[in-house]
Amino acid sequence: MRISELANATGVEVETIRYYEKQGLLAAPARQDNGYRSYSAEHLERLSFIRHCRALDMPLAEVRRLVDFMLNPTPDCADINQLVDAQIARVRARLKSMRALEKQLGKLRERCAGHHVGQECGILHELVSAAHGEACACHS
Repeated sequence: MRISELANATGVEVETIRYYEKQGLLAAPARQDNGYRSYSAEHLERLSFIRHCRALDMPLAEVRRLVDFMLNPTPDCADINQLVDAQIARVRARLKSMRALEKQLGKLRERCAGHHVGQECGILHELVSAAHGEACACHS
């Protein structure tokens, strides 16, 4: 199959497929006589694997490690478990950060409870104050 067909089958952009090839995550495909890349079912499977890992927000370095584990299976999967545990920790840290951001935005939103002209908007007032280096409601 051609690169556009592979892209359509996986939902991965053509440029991303080329990038994965350059990074060694996806093996270089055979070339047809006309120079077009010719992808196989193995490429489709590998790209789908990579896409799933990326959907889990795994960094490319970790995806590369998982591909290596796939290509060179070991009798013990402790390293894979550690890799996923590290991803869980990153997600939890991001969730904590997002909850803090939600609280900050909530405090900021409390500064403007009604409809006002722009000059009287408590939110804008707080943001302008913060831009001037003053304390603001969202970062108290």
